[in-house]
Formats: sequence, structure tokens, C-alpha cells
Amino acid sequence: MTRPDVAAFTDTYLPTVNGVTYTIQTWRDRWVDRGGRMAVVFPDADYDPAPDEHAVSSLPLPFYEGFHVGVPRIPDAVTDAGLVHAHTPFAVGVAGVRLARRADVPLVASYHTPTAEYANYLAVGDRTASALRDVSERYERWFYDRADLAVTPSEATRDHLQDHVGVSTPVEVVPNGVDVERFSPTDPTEFLRSHGVDADGPLVGYTGRHGYEKRLDDIIAAAADLDVTLLFGGDGPAREDLEEQAAAAGVDARFLGFLDRSEMAAFYTALDVFAFPSPVETQGLVALEANACGTPVVGADEGALATTVEDGVTGYHFETGDAVSFREALKRALADRAELRESCLARRDAMSVEHAVDRLEELYASLR
Repeated sequence: MTRPDVAAFTDTYLPTVNGVTYTIQTWRDRWVDRGGRMAVVFPDADYDPAPDEHAVSSLPLPFYEGFHVGVPRIPDAVTDAGLVHAHTPFAVGVAGVRLARRADVPLVASYHTPTAEYANYLAVGDRTASALRDVSERYERWFYDRADLAVTPSEATRDHLQDHVGVSTPVEVVPNGVDVERFSPTDPTEFLRSHGVDADGPLVGYTGRHGYEKRLDDIIAAAADLDVTLLFGGDGPAREDLEEQAAAAGVDARFLGFLDRSEMAAFYTALDVFAFPSPVETQGLVALEANACGTPVVGADEGALATTVEDGVTGYHFETGDAVSFREALKRALADRAELRESCLARRDAMSVEHAVDRLEELYASLR
């Protein structure tokens, strides 16, 4: 099978560490392994590009630490692409739209993060936030209706894009998938030693962006009456407030900062439970990565996590904003840790990124 040369346009890439970055990089690696080409266009952010990675000029976004806004430029190296895959609706993604139209090639657009999520960073007051969310959704509708195909990582996100945002473009589900070779149970002893973690009791943790929209303060509130140590990997604008909240509540919380990707399997394996209170996930890739390492997840019963986490199989749900519900779900997952670990590991193959790229390849072929 002849695979199209793909140009992927994204507003978040290395050195930023998040689910979108992991997904693009992993899909690209697998695509290249299959004999295809997938160039990546991304905002320049103090990163030394690998071959066929093309940085465009960018500026940091003041209210969203670690995020850079790239200019809508099309590098000469990708003008011969046979298919464009936009992973962002922002400026870099608009450049992808321009390339697809100019070259008359198919355009696929992934819906990784609702743009309305950023309204709370810009708004002062609920009315302003509501107005910005409305504008964001109108823009999403404009952008995704210019694609030949929209891709979402979960059924819940597909339904949101179709029913709430109201896009008319066909929408297909392609789970991001997990690199199960990288994310598998491993000995966490050296990881814990290197980060100075010597807790005797259970470990409950989270890794990812410390954004206010993630509701990470709910983890601290739920852990206030539990004999556990919290481990937070990652960083973001909410970190200082989270540290102050944990100190005030007397919760043993360790903030490890950004973790190298090579450390992630050990981090997940070290945890007894992964806590994931975010109600705004489009899939929640870190939940699947934790499961692939045998760690159950306690997640919000909202958004994509409502289906990403399987109650009694890969973890438990709780009601968003209900500290008592969260605490009880954590206690239950800790008590059922051994059984949940086995059922998580039994599902490793089903969550593999290979299945995701199989599906992606089918959809690419359908557009040619």
C-alpha cells in the first residue's frame, strides 16, 4: 500500500510534554515505521528539531505558561504533502488549511482540546467567560467545517463536536492509543529514590499540566482524611496554589516537576492509584498510560473520562466537585488495587497505539 506523505500541523510539540505531543510523536513514529512520511510543523520553542520537523516563528502566550502561538506559515519542505493533518485550530492549523486548499489535497483535523477551555484564562467574571466560550465554539465550527474529516479521540468528544459545537463535517473516532512498549510495569525503586520519595503508605498521584481547569485541588481535598502521599508530576499555573492548599490541609504532597518521558512508566507503576479529576478531557491519555502500567484510575464521571475509565475494571468514577464521592472512590480503588491491576493489564493490547494508527491509515486511504 502506498501511504500519503502527511504534513502534520500542531501548536504544541516538544519540548512541551502533554498528551497531544505524545500522540503526534507516537503516530509519526509508527507512520514512519510503516514506510510513510509525516512531517511536523510546530511553533519554535527552544527545541532542536529532528529530521522532517519544521519550526515556525512563535511568541509565548502570557496567560498560558508553556504555550507558544506560531505564525501561520507553510514551510517549503511540506508543500509537496499528499494529505494535511491539522492538530490545532489556531494559527499553525490555519496554515495547514491554506496548504490543503492550495495543493488541493485532503484535510484531516483532530479535535484534541476544546478551545472554550481557554476562556477562563482570558475572562474576568462568569458573563465574560460565557461570551468567550460562545465565540470559541463558533470559531471551532468555522474551522472544523473546512476539513474533509474531523477526528476525535473518544465517542464523548465526537458527540460534543457534532451535537454541541454543531460541525457538519464527518467525524470519526480514533483513540490516541498508548505505546504499550514504553508504558508497561517496571521497577519504580530508582525513580522513587531519585525524587526523594520514601513514603510508607499508599501513593496516589497525577501527572500533566497543572491548570485550574483540571480541578487538581479536588485531589488534595479528597486526600485530606486519607493516609496517603500525593505525587504530582508536571507543572503549570496552578502549582503554587496547590502547594499552599496541601500545606494548609496538612496533606503530604510532593511536587516533582516535569518528568522525563523515560521516567513515566516508573512513575505510573509506583502509584497505587492515579487520580484524575479533570472534567474537560477529550480522552485522558494519561489514564490509559497508567492502566497500561497496571495502575487503576479514579476519574471524574464527566466528559471522556466517563468512558475512558471502566468502573470496577480499570478504576472507579466519582461525581465532579464532590470531595466525599472522590474520597470514597479512592478508598475503594486502594482496597481493590490487586484485582484492578490484573484487569488493567489484561486490556493492554486493546489500548495499543498500533490499533489507532491502523484506523488512521484506513481513514487517510478513504480520502484519497
